[in-house]
Amino acid sequence: MTSIRQDAGEQPSLILRPPKQVMRLERMGSAFQTRISFMRTLVRRMHRESWTIERTRFNLDRNGFGAAVYSACGPERSYSLVAFANPLDNDQRTDRVIAEAWDASFVLYDGVPADEDIARLASRAPRQEAGRFEGSELVLSRANRSMRLFDYVCSSLAAGVQPDIARLTEVGYLMRTTAVYGNGKFGVGDRAKIADRPELAGPFQAELLTVYLIRCFTLDQVEHVAEAKSSGRFVPLERSRKRFLGIGNATGLGMAPFLVTHPELIHRWVHARESALARVRQVMDAAPEKIDRFQALLTRARQHLDEWQVEDSRQHASILETRSGVARIREWVSVAASPLVEKRPWNRLYQMVEACLSVETQEFLVSLLLELYPELVDELESTLSSEGRSSIDASQSIRELRSAIEQNYRWSLEIDFDHPGSQQHFWYTSVNKLEPRFGNRYSEAGADREMPLAIARDVQRLYRQLTVTDDAVSLAQYLLSHPEHRHVVRRIQANAVHTYGEIQDNLVGEDCLPLHLLRYKLAFFGASKFDPKSALWTRITFFQGAPLPDELHREDADDWCFPVAPTAH
Repeated sequence: MTSIRQDAGEQPSLILRPPKQVMRLERMGSAFQTRISFMRTLVRRMHRESWTIERTRFNLDRNGFGAAVYSACGPERSYSLVAFANPLDNDQRTDRVIAEAWDASFVLYDGVPADEDIARLASRAPRQEAGRFEGSELVLSRANRSMRLFDYVCSSLAAGVQPDIARLTEVGYLMRTTAVYGNGKFGVGDRAKIADRPELAGPFQAELLTVYLIRCFTLDQVEHVAEAKSSGRFVPLERSRKRFLGIGNATGLGMAPFLVTHPELIHRWVHARESALARVRQVMDAAPEKIDRFQALLTRARQHLDEWQVEDSRQHASILETRSGVARIREWVSVAASPLVEKRPWNRLYQMVEACLSVETQEFLVSLLLELYPELVDELESTLSSEGRSSIDASQSIRELRSAIEQNYRWSLEIDFDHPGSQQHFWYTSVNKLEPRFGNRYSEAGADREMPLAIARDVQRLYRQLTVTDDAVSLAQYLLSHPEHRHVVRRIQANAVHTYGEIQDNLVGEDCLPLHLLRYKLAFFGASKFDPKSALWTRITFFQGAPLPDELHREDADDWCFPVAPTAH
């Protein structure tokens, strides 16, 4: 490990894991949610500020079709989910972004909508991209039922019995979103409109509030349909089962480029997490209550891993390895010579895991360790946002720029881009949906419209030119003659400060798995139960185990990491 430059206000003695370790695709693709993942920070805020969730409209027919409104009321403002559920033929139900119809569509409205707003949105929200939206709409989303589980839960409740917990565990949600759009997309309100609002200042808070409210709607919807179809035997969904159900999500390549195009922001996310880990590893002694908490979390974590079932062979093997790793950790901390009785116990435990166990087990432990010390970790959530973007410093000399590449981008210079496999892929934007795609350079058309995401290759090309450029030439002069290098020069200069902002791998090579990028971003969101369906898309679960609206006031409202199925009553 090496010392990493600290942001303002950080304790100077902390030693953070270096970018060359944590910003590699394999480790990124092994990430888990933490205390400062964005869903956790949202729920903590709602708990801390005593938010209320009010269902102000619920006009659904006996099949669950119609409109509903849920208003989330904070100390200063309210935000309302306007939901529309419509009939959908089974052959139209798909997770693909090319779909044109969904079981439900949603808008997060800024404030409380009037009747005329709801009428306007009723004709537009179900059309999604094809609709017209205004600045009063902050987020646009759509979702499909998980028909297998939705129908089963509905039939069970209508018959007066609770659904079997094992069946709930197989899926974990009643509805699955296929897109959650914000930040001005398709005409909804821009990020600038809400960036200075404390409750939405953190990353993706409006989008995740939307998902939380969608969960409220789906739970109400299934009970409504079940009651309408019962013959007087209906029972509501038992509370622990209800809390166990989250919201599913199908995520493809749409979010992957974000990790490349926002290096300053990604640095803040990673730096906050690494600072949190460093703080915990620096703790001198493990108090008995912290050890007890860790043991309890290990028990929960093992059950969570046992319930995490996937068909993907790669992920299944990783889960098995992590289960084995957690068992080893339990053995280590349960003996008289436990590392937890040593000085800096959590650092010692982390070092043992790093030396002996898999990368995914290491990242699993990181999440567990951060859970132990909210008093050290939670304040870092205020450092997660970045509204600015670095500009080019044209006063830097060619020699200084070359030196910066040699110091911070040595990894990119070591890639052999003359080998065909090193440029096997290219990223581009589809014409029909304006969504990112991942193509094969040697068998697919479109490489002439490649997105500038091959950072390693572009840095190497720049470096080769700089080695034959006269040092007397100013950077401003050079970029006037070679504007194609502006984007990478900006990154190199920004990386001197935002050290975690660069993925230190080849993103167009034959071994690149976009799935790693998806999981990394989704882990920062707070997702769980990653269920890859290919190298290009995955299903995950949001808000599983999160408190229900009437539980936000409870003292344990933040205790829902690594959710597990409830005990049958």
